[in-house]
Amino acid sequence: MTPGIQARSLNRLTVTSPSRDARPFLDILTRVVSAALDRHGVTESEISLVLVDDPAIAALNERYLGHLGPTDVLTFDLRDDRNSASLEAEVIVSLQTAEREASARYHALETELALYAVHGTLHLLGYDDHDPVSAAKMHTVEDDILESAGLSRVFRNEPRAGVSEGSE
Repeated sequence: MTPGIQARSLNRLTVTSPSRDARPFLDILTRVVSAALDRHGVTESEISLVLVDDPAIAALNERYLGHLGPTDVLTFDLRDDRNSASLEAEVIVSLQTAEREASARYHALETELALYAVHGTLHLLGYDDHDPVSAAKMHTVEDDILESAGLSRVFRNEPRAGVSEGSE
């Protein structure tokens, strides 16, 4: 297990992986989760990000959501009061799914893992992706956060309409 690291003075992110050393991913995962929290004005959080394999996430997916098979990310809001300004959560990410998707999308594994970490964090912040309009909004925010952390976009691989390169 990897020890927790301080993301901000009141925001704490712990990254662990039962089957693989998570240290290579600590910096980027901390940067993107911190960027998502900062963007939304979150000043107090405790988030545990766990990297697991497909069988582990498939078991959780079936147990808690009733869905068969692995998924990319599951988010569990652990707050007693959903209206609380502070976040307490566990975000479970499938490392195997990330490896497959990174290869299929022709980008680095760290980009795919960062996407999943941001996606899970945005769900905690009230975003939903169950309809095309909500999904598009969420994907735009995900891309913005990935870019702010120095990673490539995942969903918008072309320059934004009406914006020339380098003028954002």
